[in-house]
Amino acid sequence: MSPARLNSFRSLSALNVGGASYDIHRLDSLAKRSIGHVDELPFSLKVLLENLLRCEDGRFVHPEHIEALAEWKPNDAARKEIAFMPARVLLQDFTGVPAVVDLAAMREAMRVLGGDPKKINPLLPVELVIDHSVQVDKFGTADSFSVNALMENQRNVERYAFLRWGQTSFRNFAVVPPDTGICHQVNLEYLSRVVCADEAAGKKIAYPDSLVGTDSHTTMVNSLGVFGWGVGGIEAEAAMLGQPLSMVIPDVAGFKLHGKLPAGSTATDLVLVVTQMLRSKGVVGKFVEFYGTGLSSLSLPDRATIANMAPEYGATMGFFPVDEEVLNYLKFTGRDAARVALVDCSARMKHRIRFSRRRWNWI
Repeated sequence: MSPARLNSFRSLSALNVGGASYDIHRLDSLAKRSIGHVDELPFSLKVLLENLLRCEDGRFVHPEHIEALAEWKPNDAARKEIAFMPARVLLQDFTGVPAVVDLAAMREAMRVLGGDPKKINPLLPVELVIDHSVQVDKFGTADSFSVNALMENQRNVERYAFLRWGQTSFRNFAVVPPDTGICHQVNLEYLSRVVCADEAAGKKIAYPDSLVGTDSHTTMVNSLGVFGWGVGGIEAEAAMLGQPLSMVIPDVAGFKLHGKLPAGSTATDLVLVVTQMLRSKGVVGKFVEFYGTGLSSLSLPDRATIANMAPEYGATMGFFPVDEEVLNYLKFTGRDAARVALVDCSARMKHRIRFSRRRWNWI
């Protein structure tokens, strides 16, 4: 995406948190101009709208795209195509290795052409988790883990050495070593920012975390209020190189949760019921957003189970807005206090959604 940023709706503003000032893009700048109905948008579309405001460049994102999303209504046949730019890219080793190979090939081509190969780098933060190469050769003994890990490294020594080279050679590229955990678990516990805080041109900027991942179950991270889903390798590589993902403004289905799970029931029981209900309604290509008083009784792992199944019920995402449970999880997993405070402040800034049958598809 072009580095030049426009600000047609004067949405750029300052947010002071913990003694630090951040540049942010405020959605209420549209409401002040009587554009759309921002207050009534689902949270997932608010995140997408902020993305368009922040990435407006006159090339990929135009003012009419922003206005079209701000004026969203369900089941609109005349949906505009927009450009979404994720904050980061998540790879796993099977689908991620070809992406790193392509970067290496681009460096070689640059060298042949007489240029500087080191100029070829991902433009977004890219994190690759080695988790798809494990085989169980030994089990049920005290040394099972160490034996399996040793054999995994022996089988994949060339691939792992290549990824090690990539981590030390490319900027914006990090590799989580094998035998750490599955990519979605690592993404939840360590990698997700929930709110990104970066520095550009000497200024701190803050914006909602978003990603695309080369695994269909990337949606597990929707349980943290992180916007993203699984894509193919071509789309992931395009994002790595600064190209936005083209998408039609989606429909959003609201799924209301109330009460709590009865004794003896598990998140697996719940997600199977949710999946059955959503399949019967038909949510392919839609965002599903969970809300209601029942959210307060769902732990983050239980929400992750539901969000993880989005490919099974056919939705692009199974989104949970940021709330107190998300803040508690960030503290529990050791995120720094400044990040938790920034997430808390950002969550409080969001207007309360008025759930209206006029605005939502109901499940």
